[in-house]
Amino acid sequence: METPASIHPAAAPKSRRSREPQQQIIRYISQFTTLSEADAAEIVRNMKFRTFKKGAVLLKEGQAVKLCYFVLKGCIRQYFLVDGEEKTTNFYTEGQPVTPYEGTYKRVPSKYYLACVEDTIVTISSPEGEVSFFEKFPHLESVSRLAVEEELGKSQDRFTSFILNSPEERYLDLLKNRPDLLDRVPQYQLASFLGVTPESLSRIRKRIMIK
Repeated sequence: METPASIHPAAAPKSRRSREPQQQIIRYISQFTTLSEADAAEIVRNMKFRTFKKGAVLLKEGQAVKLCYFVLKGCIRQYFLVDGEEKTTNFYTEGQPVTPYEGTYKRVPSKYYLACVEDTIVTISSPEGEVSFFEKFPHLESVSRLAVEEELGKSQDRFTSFILNSPEERYLDLLKNRPDLLDRVPQYQLASFLGVTPESLSRIRKRIMIK
């Protein structure tokens, strides 16, 4: 696993633009609860930030799951290796958690890989770190449960869509809900995510353009 470089928020520039990645986590938490400015600033001070280069592998199949991530900037791909072929199952971008909670708490081996599609900035947490964090912010423990439930619901929706929809319908759904991936992700990874070959994806795109 590649060793990440630390970001020390206190030493970071104070410009509005430099604070933008850190505000992603505050906006995410604010979906579930109201935060005062003081609470928001204290939460950021207690977060652990890391940077990873494009191509960095955060987790490999067979490794014990020890960390959860929250994407502040960049893109992380989740994929499986099946008979030597990569099967992409998700992309995590700004404002999304990467939370293999069951594996994290039980330290079970991962069945998939996590790798950075772009240079990426994340917050990281561990079970031990979360205990300490919730001791400081006990009212956020319920927020964590709500966030997990929401992500599970999204995963179920993705699975249902993959089973019930045609490849073209999946692509149209991607255009509607995650159009940024079209410019950020290599076509072969996008095709794998949609369950088609790169050639089939090209044909789908042409048909939609003609329509």
